[in-house]
Amino acid sequence: MKPIAPALLICILAVPIVHAQNRTSPFDTWDTDKDGSVSKSEFPERFPEGVFARVDTNNDGKLSRKEDQAYRNRNRNRAEQPNVPEPATANQNQAAETAANIRIEKDIIYETVNGRDLPLDLYRPADATEPMPLIIWIHGGGWKGGSKSRINRCEGMLARGYAIASIEYRLSGEAIFPAAVEDCKAAVSFLRLNAKKFGLDPNRFGTWGSSAGGHLVTMLGVTNDESTFDTHPVTRKASSKVQAVCNWFGPTDFLRMNDFPGKIDHDAPDSPESRFIGAPIQDNKALVQKANPITYVTPTDPPILHMHGDNDQSVPYNQSELLHAALLKAKVPTTLYKVRNGGHGFKGATESPEALFNRAANFFDRTLK
Repeated sequence: MKPIAPALLICILAVPIVHAQNRTSPFDTWDTDKDGSVSKSEFPERFPEGVFARVDTNNDGKLSRKEDQAYRNRNRNRAEQPNVPEPATANQNQAAETAANIRIEKDIIYETVNGRDLPLDLYRPADATEPMPLIIWIHGGGWKGGSKSRINRCEGMLARGYAIASIEYRLSGEAIFPAAVEDCKAAVSFLRLNAKKFGLDPNRFGTWGSSAGGHLVTMLGVTNDESTFDTHPVTRKASSKVQAVCNWFGPTDFLRMNDFPGKIDHDAPDSPESRFIGAPIQDNKALVQKANPITYVTPTDPPILHMHGDNDQSVPYNQSELLHAALLKAKVPTTLYKVRNGGHGFKGATESPEALFNRAANFFDRTLK
């Protein structure tokens, strides 16, 4: 296999945030609260892991317009001088090698809602001869942003013999709860309905998500045994059950998120959680409980792995503790792994990204293989 040159790899990684010919910056679009800076929660999740930290040169947890422009200038210069690349990480090298051996189908429509197509992307090892286990990746972004195009957290699963489906779901600015959960359920049903066509094993579906995506994957797991969210027509044609769940730092009980100090006022009327349910959370507690995975926990739930940073300032570590405790009480196979010194997205974690990925990958190997 011919490796990708390091210089080309750097250019590829720079593409999402660098547009040398583009005279306008999307900074104002990202700055949704119009305070003149971009927080980690506002920063688009589609960019590679670690970009936010590289832009945030003064390490104050937010990006100024000056920092944004300085980063663009630095990367524009790097793109024009490809013989001076930064070294690629092990994950980037693995991704480059894996890319040559996968078959990718973009924008497969899994359901249409009131004329709105809902797409997913499917990645499969090109040399697979047997039905493969599937990882369904659900992106984060506070339910109000993010993109299915970013699978860097889980793409290493392709080299382990898994297929990956990354799904788009309706965000809170388009449709409020329970729309996102209903969409995710529909995607699972669609993939199971078409498992033979896509070379998938319908009995080995795992789901993995981070932040808001972590919330959605746990909702998938704990509602295996009921049809509350099976509202799309495709869910009547095939089961929306999943066999394993990996939850990376997802919210659980929105009403308890302000129990700990952090960067976000979760009780605010314009918080990500309030936007998700379509109303201030503390004024609509009954509705919030319907969005709480703990509400649906039963002994028949699939194995769940929670990984959460103990220094997460956006989604408190306690959120995973609450769900883990409820699952233990119901005797569901559940593991809670505390990521030491990890912030939101595991920024600053003691363990390397490779080690954290391997913990999740080994969990899926145990449960799906």
